[in-house]
Amino acid sequence: MKVNPIKTKPIVAGDELFKILDESIVELKNNSVVAVTSKIVSICEGSVVKMGEKSKDSLIIDQADYYLPEKNKYNFFLSIKNNIMIPSAGIDESNGNGNYVLWPKYPQKSVNLIREYLSKKFKLDKLGVIIVDSKTTPLRWGVTGVAMSYSGFRALNNYIGTKDIFGKEFRVEKVNVADALAASAVLVMGEGNEQTPIVIIEDVPFVEFRDKDPSKEELEEMAISMEDDLYGQILGAVKWEKGGGSKR
Repeated sequence: MKVNPIKTKPIVAGDELFKILDESIVELKNNSVVAVTSKIVSICEGSVVKMGEKSKDSLIIDQADYYLPEKNKYNFFLSIKNNIMIPSAGIDESNGNGNYVLWPKYPQKSVNLIREYLSKKFKLDKLGVIIVDSKTTPLRWGVTGVAMSYSGFRALNNYIGTKDIFGKEFRVEKVNVADALAASAVLVMGEGNEQTPIVIIEDVPFVEFRDKDPSKEELEEMAISMEDDLYGQILGAVKWEKGGGSKR
């Protein structure tokens, strides 16, 4: 697998996403995956709030689907948004040029449009696109990547019903291809002043490309309910409050 970061100018409110893509991606091949950080999607669509206009706490409560009302020792709310557990509803202060950067309003619509645009421009029928962000993992320091949305490939490789090398049948094993690709992309994008919000991933034989957007059923397959989750005992042991995002 080859993971190639692309450097851009600083992205600020008023910039156009597809113009940035035009300036940044000069060549693209079939069987590639383009990763775009959620932050530049949000900035370009205007999903930002100037610091001082609203408190960050009120923004988190408004944007989260669910949140825990008490902050942790690091002054973060734990929250769930778009079926992803993420601190502070994904709201970020870094590289926002004096703004709080929210998550994109419609990440699936955005990723579908990006794939359609790049596929037509470069005349490709095997192109994947993911919108990514960084996230924390319980009991581990540091952030890794998560795919907020995806298009153009099968997101899960399902091993259920197949057998291992000794004939034992898999009962629950699935590989999350989208999040694995996001983790590699976020790693090379960096978290500071690297200015590499776009990544092209090549040489990915484990990716099953499809010349279409994911269906509603396929998107639902990516999510697991709190009750069915392996960590449901923990997630269900606390009282989640409904945020504004759950009412949209």
